[in-house]
Amino acid sequence: MHIAFARLPAYADGVQNRQISPRKVSFVSITCLHTAESNIAVFEAAARAVGLPDGSLRHEVRTDLLADAERDGGLTPEIEARTGEVLLALCAGADAVLLTCSTLGPAASSAAHSAPVPVLRVDGALATEAVRDGGKVVALCAVETTVAPTRALFEAAARETGAAVEVRVVPGAWAVFKAGDQNRYLAMIAAASDEASRHGASRVALAQASMAGAADLTREGVRPLTSPTVGLAAALEAASAVLDGS
Repeated sequence: MHIAFARLPAYADGVQNRQISPRKVSFVSITCLHTAESNIAVFEAAARAVGLPDGSLRHEVRTDLLADAERDGGLTPEIEARTGEVLLALCAGADAVLLTCSTLGPAASSAAHSAPVPVLRVDGALATEAVRDGGKVVALCAVETTVAPTRALFEAAARETGAAVEVRVVPGAWAVFKAGDQNRYLAMIAAASDEASRHGASRVALAQASMAGAADLTREGVRPLTSPTVGLAAALEAASAVLDGS
């Protein structure tokens, strides 16, 4: 049996001096549900950053779910139900399932109640980490449909710490992303993060997984938090806890 000793490093994206103790667990298989093909590479890089062995991730891409949410102006009950069905189906053969689309995030919480393995939304751990020290937290989104679920998630987390949360959309960024201009997209996100830091944000969180690369381009304040590394760390911890107890 393949045995993995997983230790999470002090995250390069700003979560410092916080590690999960190494656990002796069977090879952990995490299945990711994406709504953008480009997020596969983002999460494979994040997996290496948290010390997951090659082959630990499986990927399912359903662009139709986000496209329908954009068409309908947000996450509808019907789209949430469809997303939940996909998440439950992906539990087969997985030790944990991670929903990487923030717009669809609430569907993970619903599916988790009946899932046989942990089902998590990638931005759940991001919100918890972002508000941990209180202060002014700015969460940046690229697409309008992400604003409402992101605000609800971050405000709920902030009630525990007293952090002041502001959710902002980066104007025009999503159109640039959909046009395939990744470099310009990330530059726009980085500029918005720097602006937030200059105007008093103690912590900036890049709420969508597709934004992660922008953290390398910022020049102001503390490096912004990104969801892929933090979310995978949470999925690894949840899966390891279940395997340790089985």
